[in-house]
Amino acid sequence: MFQKPALVLSIAAAMGAYASIATADVDPNLPNYEVVSGISGNLTSVGSDTLNNLMTLWAEEFAKFYPNVAIQIQGAGTSTAPPALVEGTSNFGPMSRPMRESEQRAFEDRYGYPATDVPVAIDMLAVYVNKDNPIEGLSLPQVDAIFSATRACGYPEDITNWGQVGLTGAWANRDFTLYSRNAVSGTYGFFKENALCGGDFKSTINEQPGSSAVVRGVEQTLNGIGYSGIGYMTSGVRAIPLAKEDGGEMIPPEAQYAATGEYPLARFLYIYANANPSTGWNPLEKEFFRMVLAKEGQEVVNRDGYVTLPAEVVERFREEKGLN
Repeated sequence: MFQKPALVLSIAAAMGAYASIATADVDPNLPNYEVVSGISGNLTSVGSDTLNNLMTLWAEEFAKFYPNVAIQIQGAGTSTAPPALVEGTSNFGPMSRPMRESEQRAFEDRYGYPATDVPVAIDMLAVYVNKDNPIEGLSLPQVDAIFSATRACGYPEDITNWGQVGLTGAWANRDFTLYSRNAVSGTYGFFKENALCGGDFKSTINEQPGSSAVVRGVEQTLNGIGYSGIGYMTSGVRAIPLAKEDGGEMIPPEAQYAATGEYPLARFLYIYANANPSTGWNPLEKEFFRMVLAKEGQEVVNRDGYVTLPAEVVERFREEKGLN
């Protein structure tokens, strides 16, 4: 049986006894951000499309505190973040998955120490269907058999139409139209590892350059099914409940289930940066992270449809990353 990577399990572990706090929209115990003097300059962010809107909103919030700071944001995909950090062409590398060993190795070869990862929010990777699709939910093995050519999660047959997952009438013989992110995306990699058990996508998937494009495809196609971050939810689609195993409990993509780890496709979202352990943080970068991990920054997370971090977890991350 395929085992879930530690990446998924780490959410519940990080939350620990504090998971119940995450059911609130924003933890009232989060610290307010306090302005410091002498902060100005330019910042560049290169990386995840999933975090693109969040980075834009955080940049706008940061500008309220520091009008003399300009932040340029590029969101072409998670895999673009590590090379930009290695080459020094970006300050921030938003990523919807942790760096791979090869990516960290390239950074360490250049700088002599690892890139610093800061978890900034929790995302739920949702499986979307058209709003008029009556499907109640799917198991991950079924999702694998729909999207994957290899069925590494163990489902006994290939699934090619909606009738095979229980729909009747006019739906019974309708084939799937599959929407996916492209291979440069961390969302693509996360879905491949956690929903396809590391298997290969079918050749019939319609790869899209951005998360919103996946959702638009499903919106416009009655037979459509795709995956994207929960922050890209629209009124034209439904994010369906998922079960970890066939016959298991269907868990909806809701905040309380992401915090406890019950929802099977929950993940941390990260921003990577170059923090020299000998000299410490660049003050401008440090203040951006301190705002993100404050009440004002987590209110942005909530407003953009993602799951916020509880105050105790934020304090732990701030301590571990030298951001107090």
